Amino acid sequence: MRRFGVEMGQDQTKQQIEKGLRLYQSNHTDKALHIWFKVLEKTSDPGGKFRVLGCLITAHSEMGKYKDMLKYALTQIDTAREMEDPDYLTEGYLNLARSNEKLCDFQKTISYCKTCLNMQGTTTSLLLNGQVCLSMGNAFLGMSVFQKALENYEKGLRYAHNNDDKMLECRVCCSLGSFYTQLKDYEKALFFPCKAAELVNDYGKGWSLKYRAMSQYHMAVAYRKLGRLPDAMDCCEESMKIALQHDDRPLQSLCLLCFADIHRSRNDVEKAFPRYESSMCIMTETGNRLGQVQVYLGVAKCWLTQKELDKALDTVQRALELAEGLGNKLCLLKAHCLNEGIFRSKEQQAELREHVVKFHECVEEMELYCGMCGESIGEKNHQLQALPCSHVFHLKCLQSNGTRGCPNCRRSSLKPGYV
Repeated sequence: MRRFGVEMGQDQTKQQIEKGLRLYQSNHTDKALHIWFKVLEKTSDPGGKFRVLGCLITAHSEMGKYKDMLKYALTQIDTAREMEDPDYLTEGYLNLARSNEKLCDFQKTISYCKTCLNMQGTTTSLLLNGQVCLSMGNAFLGMSVFQKALENYEKGLRYAHNNDDKMLECRVCCSLGSFYTQLKDYEKALFFPCKAAELVNDYGKGWSLKYRAMSQYHMAVAYRKLGRLPDAMDCCEESMKIALQHDDRPLQSLCLLCFADIHRSRNDVEKAFPRYESSMCIMTETGNRLGQVQVYLGVAKCWLTQKELDKALDTVQRALELAEGLGNKLCLLKAHCLNEGIFRSKEQQAELREHVVKFHECVEEMELYCGMCGESIGEKNHQLQALPCSHVFHLKCLQSNGTRGCPNCRRSSLKPGYV
C-alpha cells in the first residue's frame, strides 16, 4: 500500500506540472507559477521536484529574473546530486551554465558546460550536448574569444543536424548572426537569422513565439548595420510586439536598444536617447551587464554627434569599467577607439597615445587580423570565411590562397566548415 501511495504522489505531481505547462504556454504565467510553487512545496518525489524546478528555471529565464533562475538552478543541482543520476546531473549543470550565461558570468558558464560534457550519462543526456555547446559558444563570444565561440557553434550545429533538432539549429543560427555582426561580416550576420526565420516558418507551428521574435530581432540588427533602416525597423517592431505580448523583458530591452541604434543611424538623437534610457532600465533590472555596455557605447556616440565631448567621455568610462569586469575585449576595443577620437578632438596627446596603445593591445589579444593578408578583421564590413579549425579569414584571401593550409595552426585542409 505504501508503494502504491508514492506512485499516486508521482502521478499527481506529473499532472500538476503538465497543468502548469499548459497554462504557461497559454500565456497565463502567474497561474502556472502558482501551481508549480505548490508542487515544489508539497511533492516528496525527487524526480518531480527536479522537473518542476526545470519549469521554474525556464519561466524565470524568459521573464528576465536571472538571479531567481540561478537560485532554482542551484536547488535543482542539489536535487540531482541526491538522486545520483548522471542524466539529471547533466541537465542540472546545463541550467547552472545558462543561469550564469544570462548573468554574464562567462567563466562559470564555461566551467559548468565542461562539467556537462564530462558527464557519463545515457543517450538522454547526450542529446543535451548541442545545447551545452551553444551555451559555451555564447560565453566565449561574451569574452570575445572568437575562435572558441565559433568552434562551439559549429559543434552545436552538428548536434542539431545529427539529431534533427530544428529548435537548437534555430538558436545557433541566431547566435551566429551575433557572431558575424561583431566581426562585421554583415552578409553572414543577416544570412543566419534569416535561416532561423525559415526554420520557424517551416517547422515552428507548435513552437513558442519567442523563436520568431528572436530571429526577427537578429535580422533587425543586421539590417541596421547594412544601412537598410526601414527593414530593420519592421523586424524590430515585430520582435517587440511578441516580446510585449509575452512579457519578455530581456527581449524588450534588446529591441529598445535596437530602436535607439536605428534612430542614431538616422541622426535623430532626440528619439535615440529615451530608448537607450528605457533599455538601460530593463537591463539593470535583469542584470544584463553586456547589454548595458552596448547602451553606454550608443549613448556616447550620440553625445559625440552633439559635440558634447565631456559627456561622451564620462559615458565611455562607464562602458570601460563594465567591459573590464566582464572581460569583453571587443567592447574594450570599441571604448578605446571612442576615447581615441575624443582625445584627438581635445588635442590631449598623452591620453590619445594611451588609448591608441590599448586599442592595438585589444586587437592583438583577440587576434582580430587575417592570417593571410595581415589586415584587420572587424574594422569594416568584409566577407569572411571560417576553416574547419574555426580560424576566420577574409574570403578573398582564402580564394586566392590556392591549396595551402591554415597559416594560424598549419592544418592542411581548406574545406570550409559549417559556418
